Amino acid sequence: MPHPFSTLSPDTVMSAAESIGIWPAGEPFALNSYENRVLMFRDDDGAGWVVKFYRPGRWSDEVIQEEHDFLQELDAADVPVIAPWRDEQGQSLHEYQQFRFALYPQCSGQAPELDNPSHLFALGNTLGRLHTVSSKKPFKYRPTLAWESDIAGAQARVIASKRLNKHQQRAYHGVVQKILRQLNKHPIASAQMIRTHGDCHLGNVLGRDESFTLVDFDDCMMAPAIQDIWMLLPVGDPSSWRAQLSEIMEGYEEEQSFPHEQLSLIEPLRAYRLIRYTAWLLSRWDDPAFPRGFPWLAESGYWDQHIRQLEQQSLQLEEPIWLA
Repeated sequence: MPHPFSTLSPDTVMSAAESIGIWPAGEPFALNSYENRVLMFRDDDGAGWVVKFYRPGRWSDEVIQEEHDFLQELDAADVPVIAPWRDEQGQSLHEYQQFRFALYPQCSGQAPELDNPSHLFALGNTLGRLHTVSSKKPFKYRPTLAWESDIAGAQARVIASKRLNKHQQRAYHGVVQKILRQLNKHPIASAQMIRTHGDCHLGNVLGRDESFTLVDFDDCMMAPAIQDIWMLLPVGDPSSWRAQLSEIMEGYEEEQSFPHEQLSLIEPLRAYRLIRYTAWLLSRWDDPAFPRGFPWLAESGYWDQHIRQLEQQSLQLEEPIWLA
């Protein structure tokens, strides 16, 4: 079967923008995006735009619209995000041919520098502002983080891919089940769940000096607040992690109390992401962008490395460095 994005040509992109009254001045430029297709262009007036074409079959209209409404709510509260453009009827989710898409004003900038204390403070402050608003009510349609069901689904996709030999399958199954038992020792109370960005890594933070904007809320979800913090901390020396986290905490606490009780969830959340990320790559392998972008996934040696990484993470879960 042809891939869902196989007919998304530059002409289709421009025609989609024109269908809602935005007139590109030239061909769009593709940005680095895999799950969806994201492109940038300038209109006849010189304004910069980013257009996101949603992957067919992934989210329902209600799920996408809830993301857009969340962004509008944050923007109205002066949280630095980029809300989608709306037409005169107030519509932010548009359709052209078989594609659903949204348009955003272009946001330029660079990721914060993790060795710059003022950047970390500003980043923490931004997240504190985000969570002050996001904790006011829950999502109705967006996903909720769940250890057991999410990991069981990811494991099933990996095994069904048939990319692991029998020895690797046994080792993978064993370590994932061990991690799942470890994660179940860290239940997340419903009171801890708030609306989060969900994928808040440095690539989704743009700015200059000490002013940063959060972008790409495509994975926003109900999760503990620490979900939006732990991915900003690099893997490395624990003492440097604590120093960087201290600066983020100070900025965060300018807006609200930092969730210190959630620090024990950092390593479980890291394990959760490691398992689900690889399963996600496999689930998108029919998209030509994925074999080009992640060729090592097809190599047997990758799976040995991935299993070792999970085993190391399991050891980390036995002795969480955050509590040392």
